Amino acid sequence: MSRELVRYSRVLEIVGDILKVQVPESAAAEGAAARFGDLAVLELLDGSRSLAQVIKIERDRVSLQVFTGTKGISTGATVTFLGHPMQVIYSPNILGRVFDGTGTPIDSGPDLMMDPKVDIGGPTVNPCERIVPKRMIRTDVPMIDIFNSLVESQKIPIFSVSGEPFNPLLARIGIQADADIVVFGGLGLIFDDYYTFRKTFEDAGVFSRTVMFVNQASDPIVERLLVPDMALAVAERFAVEEGKRVLVLMSDMTAYADALKEVGIAMERVPSNRGYMGDLYSQLARRYEKACDYAKGGSVTVLTVTTMPGDDVTHPVPDNTGYITEGQFYLHDGVLDPFGSLSRLKQNVIGKVTREDHGQIMNTMIRFYSGARDAQQKQAMAFDLSDFDHQLLKFGELFRARFMEIDVSMPLEEGLDLCWQTLAECFRPEQLLMKQDLVDKYFPKDREETTELVVDKPEDSAVETVAEEAHGEAAAQ
Repeated sequence: MSRELVRYSRVLEIVGDILKVQVPESAAAEGAAARFGDLAVLELLDGSRSLAQVIKIERDRVSLQVFTGTKGISTGATVTFLGHPMQVIYSPNILGRVFDGTGTPIDSGPDLMMDPKVDIGGPTVNPCERIVPKRMIRTDVPMIDIFNSLVESQKIPIFSVSGEPFNPLLARIGIQADADIVVFGGLGLIFDDYYTFRKTFEDAGVFSRTVMFVNQASDPIVERLLVPDMALAVAERFAVEEGKRVLVLMSDMTAYADALKEVGIAMERVPSNRGYMGDLYSQLARRYEKACDYAKGGSVTVLTVTTMPGDDVTHPVPDNTGYITEGQFYLHDGVLDPFGSLSRLKQNVIGKVTREDHGQIMNTMIRFYSGARDAQQKQAMAFDLSDFDHQLLKFGELFRARFMEIDVSMPLEEGLDLCWQTLAECFRPEQLLMKQDLVDKYFPKDREETTELVVDKPEDSAVETVAEEAHGEAAAQ
C-alpha cells in the first residue's frame, strides 16, 4: 500500500543537530503521521536536501536528528517523512566495498543504488531460533585461542586505553579469523586508523570477503550512531539468508556512547552518570545482543573495542558493557593480560572441539605465570629466592616472549605444543601436577631426563671472582 508523502514547513527550533518540526495530530488519521525511527528529507531554501531521522515524538512536536548536521539549515526548511526507517544496501555486491556513516559508497566503486536494501535497527533474534554456542573461531592469537577462546556467536569487547595498539590487533584478528565474512564498523576513526584497517585487509587478500562501514572523526557525529546498526543488519542477512559465519568488528564503542551523550544533551535530556543518558545500558545491549548462533543458518559474532578513559574500568561505558558481554579481552602495556581477560564461553569448546590437553595446559600455564609474578615481587623486594622461584622467573620470561607479545601469531595446535616445550624447559614432569596420562603423551621425551635446574647467581659469582683475585695478589707478594 502506497503512503502519501506530506511536506511540513513549520520548523519550531534547531538545537545542535536536532531539528523540531510541528506535525498536526490530525495527520495520524490521514495516514501521514511521523513514526519513531522513520527517515525524513529536509529541503532547504536553496533546493539542497539532507536526510534526518525521527528520534522523538511529543504530541505535535517531532524531533529529527539531521545526519549531516544543521549547519546552513534555517527555519524556512521543509520536512517530508518517507514512511520507512533507515536502510542499508544488502547484496553480494557490497563485499569488498567501503561505505560511510549513511551507507553511501566512498571507495569510488560502481554505484549500488539499484541493489536491494534492508531496514536497520530491528529487534534481536527470538531465543527459540538460537542454539547453544559450540564452535570456536580461531584467530591465531595465542592469548585468545589458548587461554580465552573466542566462540561463535559470542559478544566480547577488548578493554583498553588510548595509545594501546588495539586497532592493529583488531585488524589482525579480522584477517586471521576463520570466518566466512568480516563486517567492520569504524566509529570516529582518524584517517590513519581507517587507512590502516583498509590496507591491512587489502594486503592480506581478504578484502573480497570484507564489508566496511566507516565514520571518520571529521564526519558528522550523528552518523556515528548509524554505523553499528548498518554493520549488524548486513551481518544478520549474511548469516540468516546465506548461512555464513560472520565476524563483526567495531572500534570504538566508547566513541559511540559519547555520540549518544551529545545527542541526549542536545535533546535536553537529564543525564544519569558522568553525563551519559540513563538508557546507555539498553542502547549498548540492543547492539551486542545481535550476536547469535542461528538454528537454521550461520552465526554472528561481535568483537569490539571499548576504550576506558583514564584506565578506569568503573567508567559507565566499560562498566555497562561488562554486564552485557560474555567476558572481555584486557589489552594494556602492549599485551593481552591473562588475568584481566575472560571468555565465559570458552568451556563450550576447550577440550570438546579442541585437543584433549587444552584445558589442562591452559590452567597449568596460568598457574605457573601467576607464581612467576609472585617471584618477581619477591626478587624486587630483595627476598631470598628458592630454586623453584628461579624456575618460575625463567618460565615468566619465556611466557611473555612466546605468548603475550602482541605480534605473536601461531595456530592453536602449534601453540599447545609450544606450551609443553616451555614447561619442559623450566620444570620436571613431576612438578607440573597434571594428569599423568597427558604428561606421558605430550611432555617432550628428549627433555624428560635432561631437564635440570640452572640457576644464575651473579652475586655469588662476583664474590668468588673477588676472592680469587685477592688470593692471587697474596701469592704474588
